[in-house]
Amino acid sequence: MLERFIDFLTSEKRYSEHTIRAYRSDLDQFFSFLDFDDEMDSYSNIKASDIKEWIVEMVNLGISSRTVNRKISSVKSFFRFLMRGGTLNNDPTEQIVSPKMTKNLPDFVSEKDMEILENSNLFGNDFEGIRDKLIIEIFYQTGMRVSEVVALKRNQFVGSPNSIKILGKRNKERLIPINVSLLNLINDYLKEREKLGSQAEELFITTNGKPMYSRLMYSVVNNFLTKVTTVSKRSPHTLRHTFATHMLNRGADLNTIKELLGHSSLAATEVYTHNSFEQLKLIHKQAHPRA
Repeated sequence: MLERFIDFLTSEKRYSEHTIRAYRSDLDQFFSFLDFDDEMDSYSNIKASDIKEWIVEMVNLGISSRTVNRKISSVKSFFRFLMRGGTLNNDPTEQIVSPKMTKNLPDFVSEKDMEILENSNLFGNDFEGIRDKLIIEIFYQTGMRVSEVVALKRNQFVGSPNSIKILGKRNKERLIPINVSLLNLINDYLKEREKLGSQAEELFITTNGKPMYSRLMYSVVNNFLTKVTTVSKRSPHTLRHTFATHMLNRGADLNTIKELLGHSSLAATEVYTHNSFEQLKLIHKQAHPRA
């Protein structure tokens, strides 16, 4: 019956070879756990309790919830196939609830490390050094997405503005405040930029006067964060996470952070509360004599 199921998946054309191999592997593991013979034993003897025991076994082995859920999905698909073919009258997987997916908390750079980077002499005083420092600061101080920073225009900062209007996802506009230190850095950069004589409308350009692209901006951020932090991800998005986490740790409310980040719902912003709680636990562990 397993071979008939694999043949069915192959005939559907919408399943890749990789997906079909995953189905076979998951089902082979399931039958091996039950010591079930696909040709000799009856599928009607497989109960929901058998599937639950298999799930417990996988969890105890430390298999990730994502992988466990995929394997459960493979088994459910197989039993639905048996039901449609009339092999079974009752589907034991209907009683199976998949484990909740574990959420990976976003990486962020500590305030101390950001301060070290800001006050370091890692950035040169030439055009490239001033530009790179501005890139780091604009991500950290505004929480903008890389696509939003790449799209910034130089005329957006004419007239010493105290805020900037951003066109984010789904053409949603939002205002982000700009403090004096960031504005001064922007003005320093614009002076150096003029010396290149570039006519590009974009704020950030390469040393050749061409508009910067996302990959180069990622490379700049990764290069400088590598010098001060050991977090696994060192990207512009990491600085966006850093902006939100530090804001929350300093007392900003979630709704404010939501608006600044341009999130469409509060649920997307709530992930940062987990980071803040982890920080509280760390401080408690370090400070309390009974921790």
